[in-house]
Amino acid sequence: MSKSLIYSHLYAWYEVNRRNLPWRETEDPYAIWLSEIILQQTRVAQGLDYYRRFLARWRTVEDLAAADEAEVLREWQGLGYYSRARNLHKAAKMIVEKASPARGDGSIFPRTFDEIRALPGIGDYTAGAIASFAYNLPYPAMDGNVYRVVARLLDIDEPFDTSAGKKLFHNEIEKLLDRENPRLFNSAIMEFGALYCTPVLGDACATCPLSDFCLAHAHGTAELLPVRKPRPKVRDRWLDYHIYINEQMVNDQMVNVFTLIHRRENPKDIWYHLYEFPCEEHPNAPINDPYGEADRMNEVNKEMVNDKMVNVLHTLSHQRLHARFIIHKVSVLPQIEGTIAIPLSALDEYAFSRLTLRALDTLLPSLLR
Repeated sequence: MSKSLIYSHLYAWYEVNRRNLPWRETEDPYAIWLSEIILQQTRVAQGLDYYRRFLARWRTVEDLAAADEAEVLREWQGLGYYSRARNLHKAAKMIVEKASPARGDGSIFPRTFDEIRALPGIGDYTAGAIASFAYNLPYPAMDGNVYRVVARLLDIDEPFDTSAGKKLFHNEIEKLLDRENPRLFNSAIMEFGALYCTPVLGDACATCPLSDFCLAHAHGTAELLPVRKPRPKVRDRWLDYHIYINEQMVNDQMVNVFTLIHRRENPKDIWYHLYEFPCEEHPNAPINDPYGEADRMNEVNKEMVNDKMVNVLHTLSHQRLHARFIIHKVSVLPQIEGTIAIPLSALDEYAFSRLTLRALDTLLPSLLR
């Protein structure tokens, strides 16, 4: 396999087909780090707006470090995998606390692979991506798209998400890496996997610019690759969220509407430090649940009974959450340990999970009228 020919074909394709993305137009390590964290487990189309909002609000790592965690979580709201946001904020604080004298460009961001790798929330792939994109250092950036391209180029049927598989793929991409221009190589191979060498190939193999070098194309195995390890069984959980509504009237005029929320405080919780309505969990599915069919269809049921409930199915990596959000209009808010009473109009000031946001999208019109 001629690496120089692979590079020339790959770079020619990239020059014509690359997307114009803002993090490709900068060598600012802070901006590049931010993009890499946001794009973990997130599609570019969804992450782009978050990236722009974060940079507009916190222009430097010092600005982000000075922010309150609640602000960061609120800005992250809806993006999921909230540990990324907590680690982002924690890492910003660490960078500022351990900052060595700034370079000529004023940056205090870590400048070696090992220093970047030591930050919270950063593994080998993210460290390699930041090191290569910001400093053009010779480290591979291995995301899912790159695993797929490499698996097909070399016809590797070892699961890439096992310890042995990760080691094997890392060794192979190290051999393939263009050490004279790692920034270009990593950008091009990631983009090639994202836009061309996709999970479903169709007729793409026949006109692929890398087909002459692709062993999977030669062996007819491209559609079978890459291989994943067997996924764990998904667990079902049934949750009832109670939205208590207390309308305060003065001279028959509505002056405020209050509700109860509480903050999740378990550090091991994926929704740690996010807010939610009081919740109770059931061991099994409710009997005669009128929303069961909508739940199975994985959609929000907009045919609410008396505008009092909405049902949402929310799927996480290892769990399916069958959630009912039930409205209770009460003359006095109940006393529930750990909850706080807030004006309903202030909900936007608190960070909620995507599950809760999906329910509120449907319920808010009835709550606010």
